[in-house]
Amino acid sequence: MTFTFTALICLGLTLGLWIPVLTGSLPKPILRAQPDSVVSMETKVTFICEETIGAKESDLYRNGNLQRRVPKNNQKRTNKTEFLFLNVDQQNAGQYQCSYRTQTKSSDYSEPLELVVTGAYSKPSLSAQTNPVVTSGGYVTLKCEPSQDNHTLILTVEGSQKHSWRKDPECNRYTEKCHALFYVGPLTSNQRWIFRCYSYEKHTPQVWSAPSEPVELLVSGKLQKTTIKAEPGSVIRSGRAMTIWCQGDLDAEIYFLHKEGSHNTQSTQTLQQPGNKAKFLIPSVTQRHAGQYRCYCYSSAGWSEPSDTLELVVTGIYYYGVKLSGLPSPVVPEGGNVTLHCTSHSNYDKFILTKEDQKFTSSLDAEYIPSTGQHQALFVMGPMTPNYSGTFRCYGYYKHTPQLWSVPSELLKIFISGQLDLAPSLSVMPNSTVHSGENVTLLCWSMYPVDTFILSKEGSGQPPLRRKSKFQDQQYQSEFSMRAVTSKLSGTYRCYGSPDSSLYLLSFASAPVELIVSAPENQDHTTENLIRMGMAVLVLIVLSILAAEAWQSHRQTHHAAGK
Repeated sequence: MTFTFTALICLGLTLGLWIPVLTGSLPKPILRAQPDSVVSMETKVTFICEETIGAKESDLYRNGNLQRRVPKNNQKRTNKTEFLFLNVDQQNAGQYQCSYRTQTKSSDYSEPLELVVTGAYSKPSLSAQTNPVVTSGGYVTLKCEPSQDNHTLILTVEGSQKHSWRKDPECNRYTEKCHALFYVGPLTSNQRWIFRCYSYEKHTPQVWSAPSEPVELLVSGKLQKTTIKAEPGSVIRSGRAMTIWCQGDLDAEIYFLHKEGSHNTQSTQTLQQPGNKAKFLIPSVTQRHAGQYRCYCYSSAGWSEPSDTLELVVTGIYYYGVKLSGLPSPVVPEGGNVTLHCTSHSNYDKFILTKEDQKFTSSLDAEYIPSTGQHQALFVMGPMTPNYSGTFRCYGYYKHTPQLWSVPSELLKIFISGQLDLAPSLSVMPNSTVHSGENVTLLCWSMYPVDTFILSKEGSGQPPLRRKSKFQDQQYQSEFSMRAVTSKLSGTYRCYGSPDSSLYLLSFASAPVELIVSAPENQDHTTENLIRMGMAVLVLIVLSILAAEAWQSHRQTHHAAGK
């Protein structure tokens, strides 16, 4: 008897080594939630309880109370049980656990899983207190402001590793506004950093507000630098449409555009082909778009280096006029100098001169000229080369807003002479000396082919006149007619030839022609007036003598009759 009992004990201990169901506890199950443990209201949620194969039923608990019990189907041997909830709401929020049972034993509860339901309150606001662009390893302060009083704030970040920070807000008793500051980091360049803020009441910590708008922090990485450009250009008139293009690595998944000084960024995952580039469209440019921009891109390998800076200038903000002239003439010989004179009656701090192709810009401080009551800047250019030819404009702006410019001046075209191996001739009809009010014609002509003739007046600073040439009388010629001339048209004129292929590159100058416009001929009537006055005096004397003689004769006759 004793032997039999001892043998059974030994057998039981031996069996206990390879039949766990007979001794010891069952493995603890694992509870997961899909699509996530933080969901908005009316979302479908599935709880998945992972247990040991052989379980007969599984239970799901919320805050310690049984919610669901699911018997296991013996025909389907699986180690998972699903609990489906359709259209969850605040009542479903809480702490969940699951357990399971075999025929002889029950497992321990799983680790608690919190189901958070969002959208119960209006969303808080979230903003970066510093530049949202940081270097790898840097820190950023985020500010969250709740829309409800007495709410705790929670900051979350997207990603595989779910981090969150909780804080009670600090309130200003004067403004009655509350906020919490979250100092987050270190931020690495191997992932995206997208933050959202929520609020909740302390007695219901799993019932949250709607999420704030996301704030994504950009981490300056080490991958290939992106490129940035603006179309039609980086200097654009207010109200016009423009596009900023970013292009980086072919593996880029998303591009970001950041304006310096802004606490926000723009992003796009709609990439354009070819080249896997991103398009940021501004339908109507305003002064708030002016500033400095950089592009970033992100791929599975991490963050790129930032692009070079694109400075976006908005013109037409100030309506005070600006004038531009070229002195002594906008037609300049190669190697010579020209002064571009920018003036305005407005008290701009600076003037800036731009070339139409935007390959040249130069700015100068404005100088006040008391004698004219104007502000001016003198841009001296030279020695001139063909690269300096083209169309120029001038703008005014203030130092505190360097990317906001005035309306532009009228276009000023700068021509370089001596680029064609010919010199046209210039003549004037009827004469080089005429009276004011008469008509004058200046004739440019050449025996060699010329597409266009240019007539320029020295010292005027005004744009020269252009006329297409005509082949007539065995020569190429153009007539420049001036009707009812005034003394303002007096001066020295020169003529140039120009090919259509290079409008701003001219021939050598013609010989100068001096046009003199004199005032209408004034007749001197002084002598005639003196003669007329003398005759009048003589007539008066004769009449006086005749009157005296008549009076004397009448007196003598009257005296004789009295005797």
